[in-house]
Amino acid sequence: MLGAAALGLATAMLLALLRAVAGPTLYDRILAVNLFGTKTVLLIAVMGFLMGRPDFLDIALVYALINFISVIGVLRFFEQRRVEEDS
Repeated sequence: MLGAAALGLATAMLLALLRAVAGPTLYDRILAVNLFGTKTVLLIAVMGFLMGRPDFLDIALVYALINFISVIGVLRFFEQRRVEEDS
């Protein structure tokens, strides 16, 4: 059952990558990259459970924090760039 969950997560990650490449706007692409990062955290947690390695949860939590901070940073960068272009 968990193997099917891992396969479903991998499929969702592939679809998120396709959306990141084909997104019509910048914000769609950033959202797709954020979705990819979230699915990666879930995949790391599921793989850690499948392999019997509970320390993978620590890695997944660190990756989630890095993903969150980086998405916020990228959004702030593009918001600042947009403000500078408007003025």
